[in-house]
Amino acid sequence: MTNCKHCAAENGGMDESVKSEETKITMEKTETTEKDACAYCSGKHKNRDEKERKDLMNRLKRIEGQVRGVEGMLENNAYCTDILVQVSAITSALNSFNKVLLANHMKTCVADNIREGNDEIIDELVVTLQKLMK
Repeated sequence: MTNCKHCAAENGGMDESVKSEETKITMEKTETTEKDACAYCSGKHKNRDEKERKDLMNRLKRIEGQVRGVEGMLENNAYCTDILVQVSAITSALNSFNKVLLANHMKTCVADNIREGNDEIIDELVVTLQKLMK
């Protein structure tokens, strides 16, 4: 079993040969589950340029701040409709995040895969769009 940098870091950076036999067995039993759960192990990675990464991170940090604001509103017994308005703003911000990420994905990942002759990316895009439209 080989680990990506992410999984190796989560396992204390230990090489498999150093791990005890018991740990190896436990890791083997959960390997499939962990790989399915770990985006880093799915085999697909996206090297974002600094501008794109910064923009997405700023959006997420803003959303995180909005969520914390709603938590504070709940703790301070704010009126229901005031909380609902803030939650609606969070939903809108998440939708905007998805739009930016999807546009970047289509312009880079999808376009590159099509140029390389990998038409399976279109099926993946269709599935992704279906999930986003639920």
